[in-house]
Amino acid sequence: QVQLVESGGGLVQPGGSLRLSCAASRSIFRINMGWYRQVPGKQRELVASITSGGSTKYTDMVKGRFTISRNNAKNAVFLQMNSLTPADTAVYYCNANSPPGVWAAPGDYWGQGTQVTVSS
Repeated sequence: QVQLVESGGGLVQPGGSLRLSCAASRSIFRINMGWYRQVPGKQRELVASITSGGSTKYTDMVKGRFTISRNNAKNAVFLQMNSLTPADTAVYYCNANSPPGVWAAPGDYWGQGTQVTVSS
């Protein structure tokens, strides 16, 4: 099965920046990718997505502050987070969705999550 591993989380002050990385164990060519976040007691929410063709979408809460990107040669997806606020504190998860015929099993795949804490 495909494994996704996030890294880059940590503690940062309000107004600061972090860059999250997601490394996949298989090729992400033709795979749609996304970043989600979740806080205790809340539903996981989509933060940003990027299609296999490079089209991006963002939730209004992060638009203009976050940037999602991908490097297919490295099987990696990134989330550059700028102007962070305490409301951005959450566990961030990497998501991959494979259409039929790309990975062996189509559907959603998830990383283990990386903690982002924005605090003074």
